[in-house]
Amino acid sequence: MNPKLTFLLLPFALMVTVPHAQQSRSRVGFVNVQAAVKALPNSAAYLKLNTSVTADLAAKAKNIQTLAAKAAASRTPADQQALAKAQQAYQTTQTGYQSRLNTAFAPLATKLNATVAKVAKTSGFTVVFDQGVAAKTGLVVYANAQTTDLTAAVIKALK
Repeated sequence: MNPKLTFLLLPFALMVTVPHAQQSRSRVGFVNVQAAVKALPNSAAYLKLNTSVTADLAAKAKNIQTLAAKAAASRTPADQQALAKAQQAYQTTQTGYQSRLNTAFAPLATKLNATVAKVAKTSGFTVVFDQGVAAKTGLVVYANAQTTDLTAAVIKALK
């Protein structure tokens, strides 16, 4: 290769590669939202409501399982109707509870989201996931908790 051509192309090659080298890497973090909510001031009412809703829906789901087993064994129209009625009641109750939970959580979410965003920005994270949702959905296969968990920093910032 011609040495003069090399000296002409070298600055061009550096100009092309330098912007890529200067771009920061994206960092993904996780927050245990349930732990952060527990640390929020004024979250007691929401937590109490969430606990009672969870318990009530679990009891209703257990009742549906019992009715489903009975309906499958007997195959009578009365048992099928009782199962359908219980399932409908469950759906109606769940919808009502979700509305109440959303209303109770709205003011907490505003403060929590702002705090997570602040901590993430100051720590250099570009994306933050709810740890529970990521684990439950299989969205994240692997994460090094020592370098990605922002929960402690968020809880500290909330207090």
